[in-house]
Amino acid sequence: MKNNPTSNKWFALTIVLTAPLLYVIDIFIINMAIPGIQQGVHATNGEMQLVIAGYLLGSAALLIIGGRAGDYLGKKKVFLWGMMLFTLSSCCCGLSQTAMQLNIMRFFQGVSSALMVPQSIAYIQVLFTDSKERAKAIGWYGATLSIAAIIGQILGGWLVDTHLIIAGWRLIFFINLPVGIAATWAITRFLPETDKTATGNFDYTGAGILTTGLICLIYPLTKGRELGWPAWSIWLMLLSLFLFTYLCIDQKKKKKQLKIPLLDISLFTVKEFNLGLLAVLFHFMMHTAYLLMIAVYLQDGLHLSALECGTYFLLHAVLFMITSMLAGRLIPRYGKRVLLAGIMIIFFSFLLQVKIYQPQMQCWWPIALIGLYGLGNGMVLPSLLTIVLRSIPVKFAGTASGVFSTFQQTASALGICIIGGVFYHVIDIQPHPDYLTAFKSGMAADIACLIMVAIILWLLPVPVSNDSREAIAME
Repeated sequence: MKNNPTSNKWFALTIVLTAPLLYVIDIFIINMAIPGIQQGVHATNGEMQLVIAGYLLGSAALLIIGGRAGDYLGKKKVFLWGMMLFTLSSCCCGLSQTAMQLNIMRFFQGVSSALMVPQSIAYIQVLFTDSKERAKAIGWYGATLSIAAIIGQILGGWLVDTHLIIAGWRLIFFINLPVGIAATWAITRFLPETDKTATGNFDYTGAGILTTGLICLIYPLTKGRELGWPAWSIWLMLLSLFLFTYLCIDQKKKKKQLKIPLLDISLFTVKEFNLGLLAVLFHFMMHTAYLLMIAVYLQDGLHLSALECGTYFLLHAVLFMITSMLAGRLIPRYGKRVLLAGIMIIFFSFLLQVKIYQPQMQCWWPIALIGLYGLGNGMVLPSLLTIVLRSIPVKFAGTASGVFSTFQQTASALGICIIGGVFYHVIDIQPHPDYLTAFKSGMAADIACLIMVAIILWLLPVPVSNDSREAIAME
C-alpha cells in the first residue's frame, strides 16, 4: 500500500462502507417510491419495472469489470470515480422529467455502483490482514447492509410523503448529494491508494459482449410484454443467447492462448458452484419480485401511504438482521440444512399471505407475515454466498465472487421483468386494476421459484476435498 495518510484502519472502513450503504439504500428506497414516481413521470407499468431492473442491469453488467478495473488502475481511483458518478447520476435521476430520462439515468446509477461496491469489498482484504480483524470488518459490512435496508424503507416512505418545493419522490435521489459529496472528500483526503495488482491487457471484448448480452435479454423482457411481444423483442432475446454462447467460446479461447479472460470458465467445472448459481437465480428472482409486488399492493391495493408502507417492513428488517447473524454461526455445523429451514419458513409465510390477504384485514397481519418472510430470508440470502463458494479453489475466489455478484444482480433484474411482468399483466388486463389478484398471481410464480431453490439445495453435494480443489486449480 502506498500514499497512506492515515493509520486508522477502522476510520478508513467507515469511508469504504459508504458504497454498500448507498447501494442498498437505493434498492430499498425505490420500492417505497414506486407509485409516486409513476405519477410524477407519467410512466407505464413496464417503464416502472425498468426503473428497478435498469439499475440492477447496469450494476450486473459492470460488476466484474469494476472489480478488475480496481486491480488495473488502483482501488482508490476507481472507488473515487464510482462515488462521483453515483452522486451525479442520482441528481440526474431527481431532475428527470420523463420515464425514458429516468431509466437512462438509473442504468448509469447502477453502472457507477458497480465501480464502487467491488472496491469496498477489496479494501477490507487490503486494510485488515489479521484474520480476526478481517472477520470483524466483514461483520460490520454485513451489519451495514441490514442497517441500510432499514434506512431505505423508512427514509423512502418519509421522503415520498414530504411535500416541499419539489415532489417528494425526487428527494429520494437528491438525498445522495450531500452523502456523496462528503464521501468523495473523505475518499480523497483519507483513503489510502493500493498497488496495482493486475498486469497485461484488460479483456475489453469480453466486457462488451457480456454487457450487450445482458441488455439484449433484460430490456425486451420488460418492454416486450407491454407492447405485445413485437418481433424485435424476440430477436433481441435470441441475440442475447447467441452472445452468451459466444462469450463462453471466446473466454475458453483466450485462456488457451494464455491471455487474461474476463471470466475463468474452469469455475463452471465445479458441480456445486453450478448448482449454487441456479439456487441464486431462483432465489433472487423471487426475492426482488416479492419486494416490488408487496410494496405496490400495500400502497395501490390497500391505499397505505408510503411512510406507512415503510413501517410495515421494520419487523422484516430486524428479524432478517438477527437470523442472518445466527445463520453465519450455524452454517459451519449444519450446512445447507440451515438454508432449507429458511426456505420452509418463507414458504409458510407466502402461503399465509395468499390465504389471508384481503381488502379488509387487520394491519398486524401483513406486518407479521412480512416479518416472517424476513425471518426465513435471513437464514438463506446472506448464506448463499458461503454455500456457493465453499468448493471453489482459493485462486478462483475473487473471480467466483464477481460471477456470484453478477449472477445475483442479473437474477434480480429477471425477477422484476418475469415475475413482476406476471403481476403487472394481471393489473393491465382488468378494466379496473385488481391488485389482490395480481399479487396472488405473482406469488404463485414466487412459490414456484422457492420450490426450485429447495430442490437445488437438496441436490447440492458434499463439499469437495482439498485434493479435488487442487486438481481443478492445476487445470
